[in-house]
Amino acid sequence: MAQLSGDSTNPSKPAVSGIQKAAGGDGVWGQAQRTGRGVVGVTPDGSGVWGEVSAGRGVVGVVNGETDDATGVWGEVRTGGRGVVGVVDGGSDRSTGVWGEVKSAGHGVVGVAGSGGVGVAGTAPNGDGVVGNGHRGVVGLSEDFQGVYGHSVRNAGVVGESDEFDGVFGVAHRPEKAAVSGHNPGGMAGFFDGDVVVQRNVIVVGDVLLQGADCAEEFDVSEHGGPEPGAVLVIDPSGGGLRESSEAYDARVAGVVSGAGEYRPGLILDRQDEAPQSVRVPIAMVGKVYCKVDADHRPIEIGDLLTSSPTTGHAMKAQDRSRAFGAVIGKALGSISSGQGLIPVLVAMQ
Repeated sequence: MAQLSGDSTNPSKPAVSGIQKAAGGDGVWGQAQRTGRGVVGVTPDGSGVWGEVSAGRGVVGVVNGETDDATGVWGEVRTGGRGVVGVVDGGSDRSTGVWGEVKSAGHGVVGVAGSGGVGVAGTAPNGDGVVGNGHRGVVGLSEDFQGVYGHSVRNAGVVGESDEFDGVFGVAHRPEKAAVSGHNPGGMAGFFDGDVVVQRNVIVVGDVLLQGADCAEEFDVSEHGGPEPGAVLVIDPSGGGLRESSEAYDARVAGVVSGAGEYRPGLILDRQDEAPQSVRVPIAMVGKVYCKVDADHRPIEIGDLLTSSPTTGHAMKAQDRSRAFGAVIGKALGSISSGQGLIPVLVAMQ
């Protein structure tokens, strides 16, 4: 026979009630020493355990057991309803609707819903609806549906935060299933504010949209410090990589350093961040790039072919077509009548 029991035939009168009048206290406290359950609530249709506080903790279950069979708070729904409900009405951010604590082994809070009910429900305008403190704070298990579900109208449905590990960690045990999956038919399914590291393949069914202007590839440069973005580079005959151009119609021209002006590379090949001892720069292979030009040799108009010039690191209009063969950098997308400057260029090595 239970040490404490209560019967009520009046729906407005609780069978068992715990009222804590002191601020910060506990309404109902259940403690299981080994393999029992601290608080058990079973209902055919209503709420198995209901805890409501203005400040403090609505329902507290503490397990001192030595096995996983011990449970701090157990809520079970046989037909419809809610197994465990925690409501925080006002108070402070330290108020908690349902608190489950495991000191050695067991489960802090367990909610079982038979058909259509809610295993564990926590509602808190300011505090925490459900708090789990143990080896695993909150565990959700399901045979054929979501283990843990989070929904919010104006904020994140589920938030994962860690001081020393991954904020959200997903594991899938079947090769055709995703460990982490995002779905949004009309917009973004994923958003990353930071670097993304992929150690295997990236499979894209739709288009790849890059906001950069060119496809570049990194090369070693033989000059100390490295050339500026927009500079014209040629192959260094000494074999030390690339260097800035300094001859007109140089057939060793390799391209233009990407990243000048308002254009940034959309894709960089052969990136080697782990080699700080060498100076490497991205050279535009395809697309648009801002290029240093010298119009004192001849004014440059839109559509003109460009080649290397005697001015270090600058291009000029390719007036002599016979000498330009093999030394063309691309076509001018802007014009400049005199002096030196930056103009957009369509890369077309030939």
